[in-house]
Amino acid sequence: MFFDISIKDIVDIFLAAAMLYYFYRLMKESGSLNIFIGIIVFLFSWIVVSKILHMRLLGSIFDQLMSVGTIALVVIFHEEVRNFFKRIGTNSKVRVLSSLFSRDKDTDKGKEAIMPIVMACMSMSQQKVGALIVIEKEDSLADVVSTGEMVDANVGQRLIEAIFFKNAPLHDGAIVIREGRIVAAQCILPVSHNLDIPKKLGLRHRSAMGVSEKCDALAIVVSEETGAISAARNGKFMLNLDAQKLEAILSE
Repeated sequence: MFFDISIKDIVDIFLAAAMLYYFYRLMKESGSLNIFIGIIVFLFSWIVVSKILHMRLLGSIFDQLMSVGTIALVVIFHEEVRNFFKRIGTNSKVRVLSSLFSRDKDTDKGKEAIMPIVMACMSMSQQKVGALIVIEKEDSLADVVSTGEMVDANVGQRLIEAIFFKNAPLHDGAIVIREGRIVAAQCILPVSHNLDIPKKLGLRHRSAMGVSEKCDALAIVVSEETGAISAARNGKFMLNLDAQKLEAILSE
């Protein structure tokens, strides 16, 4: 009968609902919510046509689409799928497990680089010098580094300020910091197309958001227009940072 449902079925339904809700939140955060809604609508239509109404012709068409649907989604929406699974990997609960298998970083060098970054950002903020600094975490930024000019130097306040000086040849683009060293400058970052980004924020902020959406890197922006300091991490902005807040973020 219809109400003859076992405890196992109830648990199954609850876990399926929880999984769908979790996927919904991840898709929403990664900007792929419309894809998720489209998939749910298609699955619901397939169930109604094939399993409930038993429509043979239309059902066979839906069955064929289902058989190739996964491959088609990966091919057509490969970037969105990549971002979706990247969001799963950068989830705080998942990171606890993945950290057991991740490579070790030189934490001492990373800590030594914090204050030079803070002091450089504060100095550039006062002078309204635009800057974009990306700090590599667990996910490799080799693709981003390959777009810029190799530097390979210790992080220093004066060096960062010299790179982003308005007439300097490397001031455009971002610098990438890895294990306490500036590995490259004038790097090109992916630009975010997130519609929730305030229109007052410019290309540097969109680039910072773009790289933070694709990996676990921390991106720091100094606005050339206002001198305001911002940071992007895991697809979220932290705006109007002072020295204390910026140091705390870098220390995490």
